[in-house]
Amino acid sequence: MENGEIPEDANEHCPGPRSDSAGKSDACQGCPNQEVCATAPIGPDPDLVAIAERMATVKHKILILSGKGGVGKSTFSAQLSFALAAMEFQVGLLDIDICGPSIPKMLGLEGQDVHQSNLGWSPVYVEANLGVMSIGFMLPNSDEAVIWRGPRKNGLIKQFLKDVYWGELDFLVVDAPPGTSDEHISIVQLLEATGIDGAIIVTTPQQVSLIDVRKEVSFCKKVGVPVLGVVENMSGLCQPLTDFKFMKMTETGEHRDVTEWVREYLKDKAPELQNLIASSEVFDSSGGGAEKMCREMGVPFLGKVPLDPQLCKAAEEGRSCFIDQKCGASAPALKRIIDKLIETHGFSRMLVDDRA
Repeated sequence: MENGEIPEDANEHCPGPRSDSAGKSDACQGCPNQEVCATAPIGPDPDLVAIAERMATVKHKILILSGKGGVGKSTFSAQLSFALAAMEFQVGLLDIDICGPSIPKMLGLEGQDVHQSNLGWSPVYVEANLGVMSIGFMLPNSDEAVIWRGPRKNGLIKQFLKDVYWGELDFLVVDAPPGTSDEHISIVQLLEATGIDGAIIVTTPQQVSLIDVRKEVSFCKKVGVPVLGVVENMSGLCQPLTDFKFMKMTETGEHRDVTEWVREYLKDKAPELQNLIASSEVFDSSGGGAEKMCREMGVPFLGKVPLDPQLCKAAEEGRSCFIDQKCGASAPALKRIIDKLIETHGFSRMLVDDRA
């Protein structure tokens, strides 16, 4: 337990050897280290000094959170990072989703390795101004399962903050796992002294997702992390009419592909329809969606991003949705949200002031 590290054999919700409740809390019952922790000297964690030194060169720190999995949080984290880098900010993307690290694939970095220098671990770079760190770079293969208890996961997060040499960053974007568990408590506690600008919470429109997002908002309020805003992702399926596949049901109940016939019909009989965007509500938003929830909880609503198959494809291919015109439904919506975020919170102005 050197330097106050949480031992690997500790109970899942270990408060930490340097906590006032070390060895005394309910989570300590039955832990093999309980007696040692209860009698150990308590004091500040020396690693926090090292973290503060690393974070001194990072101007803004933004957490990307979600109440549920599968709402597109990592996709938003990746595209936010791509967008900020395209604006010529220096950007770092830290993936602390230890058990489900999807960021390497979404940034097109699968198979890359982390290298170490005399300055510490070096991020893997997409561009000169966009670096990424994830446990996904450290696994022997992409199918390897990470079966870790909370203390070991928290130890790796601390190591990411303490040992990764980011250099000077305008933004550190932190992609967190879903929920409000050990990883979230750790990242907030470890960055508390260095300042967190706030959290962006990603959700889908239906109530089953918003119920958990309300818990995420409450978590942020309890730990003192400002909510920069909520993004409603997958807010209706939107894509050009000509991108749809059309099926006709036969008398036997089978589906027959008639896509080519429909496209030719539109081309000959109604060419003006070929430029239309078709939209359909995938998730039930009759309860008012994220916008209503934001009004009720007193947090900013940043905007809606439609479910765009081209955005899903960009994430699969590890590329920015902003570099071409393929993501015609989602890219403009994402850009409006990011522009609103920067303008509302003065990030651009603060950057100029800091460099003056």
